[in-house]
Amino acid sequence: MSIDANSQAARTFYRLVRDFAQGVKPWDEAIYHDVAPDERWDVTLVSRRAYGRRDEYLAVMAAAGLDTVDQPLEQRRLVLPTESRLRQMKITAGFESRARYREDGKPTWSVD
Repeated sequence: MSIDANSQAARTFYRLVRDFAQGVKPWDEAIYHDVAPDERWDVTLVSRRAYGRRDEYLAVMAAAGLDTVDQPLEQRRLVLPTESRLRQMKITAGFESRARYREDGKPTWSVD
């Protein structure tokens, strides 16, 4: 059995965040984050600074277009979804990054 009951959930979530980051409009609510030099090799720092916790690194990777966590993050402005939009994307994808909201490979908030 895989870690995720839905093996496509993370991929779907990544695509939702990536599409948002690439297609955000000036009137859309978003988090604009300027990548700092100390974040180049640690996307969890961006997550902590944008969301107050390190476990939203997949959202940061998606916004930056990174395929793996060991790719360098270039200094530039990232467009990240707000906390409420991030939650909606997670619900749509059936994905949860925070361990305390996961059990048996699926989000505890999911409706079966």
